[in-house]
Amino acid sequence: MVSAGRLTKLAHGLYYAPRRCAYGLVPPTDEALVAAFLKDDEFLLFSPSAYNAAGFGTTQLYNRTLVYNRKRHGVFQLGSRQYDFRVKPRFPRKLSPEFLFVDALNNLSELAEDSDDVLQRARPQALKLDATQLRQALVRYGTVGTRKRVSGWLDV
Repeated sequence: MVSAGRLTKLAHGLYYAPRRCAYGLVPPTDEALVAAFLKDDEFLLFSPSAYNAAGFGTTQLYNRTLVYNRKRHGVFQLGSRQYDFRVKPRFPRKLSPEFLFVDALNNLSELAEDSDDVLQRARPQALKLDATQLRQALVRYGTVGTRKRVSGWLDV
């Protein structure tokens, strides 16, 4: 079926049936691809570029996709895209500004931005977010260091 063009191989044991449109073959969506790879639909898929929306003033664009899930960890090439799978005990079903804020601080060392600059811009941004939702995000998703840092900002 692969040689006939009815199936396309994306990774070891992972194939898809390409659809055609006026512009050529349509690849599967990231969500469908990751769901098939995990054989599960409990995951959160996003690019670290989404941290830019958390209000830190970050501007970097990232060429990878993070996948928080409960099954797999590691970097996998699926088709032409690279996915960074990370096993997390808890993550939301959808992105929120508060989750992005907490997760960006959790992953501060991985950002391509200067950490000190990000932290300087993060403190005033913490006060602009919904305090109740930010505290909930800290408790659910924050590392110990992130919880201490942001709790100190909120108590001032």
